[in-house]
Amino acid sequence: MNFEDYPINVSPIPADEGGGYMVSIPDFPGCIADGNTIDDAIAEAHDAFDAWVMAEQEDKGELPVPKTYSGQFVQRIPKSLHRQLAKRAETEGVSLNQLATTLLAQGLVRH
Repeated sequence: MNFEDYPINVSPIPADEGGGYMVSIPDFPGCIADGNTIDDAIAEAHDAFDAWVMAEQEDKGELPVPKTYSGQFVQRIPKSLHRQLAKRAETEGVSLNQLATTLLAQGLVRH
């Protein structure tokens, strides 16, 4: 398994706590790293991943299997919301899927 096989979480570190970015690997509890930039934090996470893998293989002899995601999910919504989304997608000249993906991504960035 390689670092790239596993999803990572990147989050900003508040300025009053030193600033920069923190990277965690959810499939590897306690495997975190930080850096001044996102690229630095990811590079440090590579090193943390390698150390975690070495320790885990010595201890248990195996690694957690990466979680996989299909990129699809089903969500039931009220008809009124469906109608509003469909009208907005039509107004913006995009598909309902594209609009929903954009709105979800914007919501994640805000959090």
